[in-house]
Amino acid sequence: MTSALTLPPSSPLASSWPEPPPGAQPLPLDLDQLLALRVPDLIATRRFIHAHPELSGQEYETAALVARELTRVGLSPRLLPKGNGVICDIDGRPDGPVVALRADIDALPLTDAKDVPYRSTVDGVCHACGHDVHTTVLLGVGILLARLAERGELPGRVRLIFQPAEEILPCGSLEVIEAGGLRDVSQIFAVHCDPNLPVGRVGLRVGPITAAADNVTVKLSGPGGHTARPHLTVDLVDALGRLVTEVPALVSRRVPANSGLLLVFGQATAGTRYNVIPTEAVASGTLRVLDRDTWDQAPKVVTQVVRDVIAPTGATVDIEYLRGRPPVINDAQAIRVLTAATAAALGEAGIAETPQSMGGEDFSWYLEYVPGALARLGVGRSTANADLHRATFDVDEQAIAVGVRLLVRTALEALASTP
Repeated sequence: MTSALTLPPSSPLASSWPEPPPGAQPLPLDLDQLLALRVPDLIATRRFIHAHPELSGQEYETAALVARELTRVGLSPRLLPKGNGVICDIDGRPDGPVVALRADIDALPLTDAKDVPYRSTVDGVCHACGHDVHTTVLLGVGILLARLAERGELPGRVRLIFQPAEEILPCGSLEVIEAGGLRDVSQIFAVHCDPNLPVGRVGLRVGPITAAADNVTVKLSGPGGHTARPHLTVDLVDALGRLVTEVPALVSRRVPANSGLLLVFGQATAGTRYNVIPTEAVASGTLRVLDRDTWDQAPKVVTQVVRDVIAPTGATVDIEYLRGRPPVINDAQAIRVLTAATAAALGEAGIAETPQSMGGEDFSWYLEYVPGALARLGVGRSTANADLHRATFDVDEQAIAVGVRLLVRTALEALASTP
């Protein structure tokens, strides 16, 4: 991959950053002018990343691109040990606090279904969750904050984290933490694209904003046999049917109703022939839950219910319960920082309340160690099929400059409010 930052001239989404909205405060020094000059390159960068996506854990070229762009503005990025992520400190006042900003950089195993000049060039891989936008926004933040640091106007250190493998288990955030990404950090912040919010609005919430998410795989086995004589064997197709229909309902009855537990099997397979009872059946799915305490109990509850349901069938059960990520629980002080930053960057009208989502986000692991918050960045376009993880997902690119302004303000507000 090479970082060819040429904006496609024929794109229907070509856009520029308009004047900051009413109520917004200018950025320090000449950063507003610098941002305006950089918007075309940032949009081109986003489109290049979108056209060259990389799957979770394989983000080597994306990380190399990020490192090159940060080096160009005088920063000293370092690659993660595997080379698929980047950490970069912007050094300001040496006795000031350290604030971290995180972007995830991986793509999904989907075929891009959009008819745009920057459509994915990689078969079966697509940025359908906005991570290309997250990456580009944080690059823009690095460019602006590097200018502040050069002029001695940065009151502390800002750590940029370009994280791999958000979409898979084990989570890439744990890789960053192991590499020292949170060393000396007092607060950490991130944004996630939200197609249900228009550009210029930021969704904020104190407390849980996402759900916990785990992976569950159940393998059933038996001796197999003829469909004419199920009584002489173990009917695994029947057992599989009981598993995927009875277990989700029963699990939800073993936990408090307000915990919001949701177990859904997305894949189930058994057999290859209409008159042969198979020797193996498999079902895989996700367990999502809003409540942290219930998440702690979930493996034991699911394991017991599965065994209780399958026991009468005679099938042998093997359960693989893979712990994923706890809920993202936004710290109240960190949300105060984001609220002030949103008002400064976008005016009071930019602040929006947002509900807790059943989606999972491995940003939660950072919050196990330091306080922080995740905000939802409005990227909405007036088109159908706008939800995340769809092959047609796209964004209003004016959200890139909005995100840059927001995170620059967030970093400065956090540095100023940290003792």
